[in-house]
Amino acid sequence: MVDKIRIAVIYRKEFKFLSPTYRDNTLYYYFKHALKRNKKLHVEFFLAEEKFDTKILKNNFDVILLPDNRFPHIPSELLSIQETNIPVIARTGDPHTIKQYNKLKIHESHKIKYYFGPMTENYFHKFWPKEINFKFIMAGLEPGLYQSLKPFNERISNKIVNTGNVGDMKIKSRIANTILNPGKSSWYFYRLRTLCNQLPYVDYSGMSGDSYINTDYPSYVSSYQSAIAASTYYAVIKYLELTAAGCLTFMEVSDNNRDAELLGFKDYENAIFINEKNYKEKFDEFLSNKDDHEWEKIAANGRIHTMKNLNNDKTVESLIELIEEVI
Repeated sequence: MVDKIRIAVIYRKEFKFLSPTYRDNTLYYYFKHALKRNKKLHVEFFLAEEKFDTKILKNNFDVILLPDNRFPHIPSELLSIQETNIPVIARTGDPHTIKQYNKLKIHESHKIKYYFGPMTENYFHKFWPKEINFKFIMAGLEPGLYQSLKPFNERISNKIVNTGNVGDMKIKSRIANTILNPGKSSWYFYRLRTLCNQLPYVDYSGMSGDSYINTDYPSYVSSYQSAIAASTYYAVIKYLELTAAGCLTFMEVSDNNRDAELLGFKDYENAIFINEKNYKEKFDEFLSNKDDHEWEKIAANGRIHTMKNLNNDKTVESLIELIEEVI
């Protein structure tokens, strides 16, 4: 029997993404379910205080996995990390916040050898030094949540559903964000998603305070035949969630973001590609001919591709490949 890779996941209570009751449970299912059910892995979770002494891990673990690389989500210090010599890897997001959260200092102090996250290596290295190791892993699609779905022909067909953060279209807000919050606003990152909300046939579900309006996301989006997955600079988990839900998914693909192609999606085969120039035309093509069975076929192909190739168990295998490089 091959020895299992022994992983110590270290985090603090402030990292709410590992709580089953938090509004966004994608990382909860990845870390607490998908990692633990992989037979090649032995995973233990350590809920840490401000400082964590790694000496308790010596000789018992092959790698330390940090589910984030910013404070206060992880301990401010990994004591004895030099002496224990256990390699550290970290999941990361939003590389544009590298200065905001002083992530390069954390990189040095926590001796992080490798990163992974839901953006491409090229996008990561727009902000991070080129010599820092990174792997594109879009984690978070838990297949068990997408089993009981409404049949395509019983879904709402005269509306297209749009979800997630959107920007403020008001001129004053956009000017203020350009000056006070350059390159960080929802308008900057979700421009097309925001524009789609101006159309009368788009149903939008966002957030109420710190919670999503519709807590059962798979059931909600699978009540629609079609859905929008739009993100200006890199693909987001919606690209997987909406296709897994069996929706005909209109995916933003542009010169700034070609991640859908890297994920294996193909225009008019398992998704419909849109950009700021053609999105109205693409929506109208569907809405004016909703009964064409080709739409259902494209939606079904998208679901098959995502559930087979982009699920959590597949991405855990990608993470194992990364870990094997490090240990």
